Amino acid sequence: MILYNITINVTPDIEEDFISWMKSIHIPEVLETGIFHDHKFFRLLHDSEDGSTNYCIQYFTESIEKMMEYEKRHAVLLRSKTQERYKDKAVAFRTLLETI
Repeated sequence: MILYNITINVTPDIEEDFISWMKSIHIPEVLETGIFHDHKFFRLLHDSEDGSTNYCIQYFTESIEKMMEYEKRHAVLLRSKTQERYKDKAVAFRTLLETI
């Protein structure tokens, strides 16, 4: 199994909108691609000097081939929607993990 993990640093002024938009719009759009069979949405528990909060969205898929299909067919459009909406107020870091 492959875990696609996106950690996003979110500024306080957009935090409520970000959570609502992720839950109602963005995550459902990612799941509608048919690539991922499950997801989790977390808030990291830590203090930051600038008042920002980190969120983590995890998507699960069966294979690296499926993940590459997502990258090729869907990722650019879905990422651009987030970037257009929040610009530099939501900065993402992405990782792929494989079950051992």
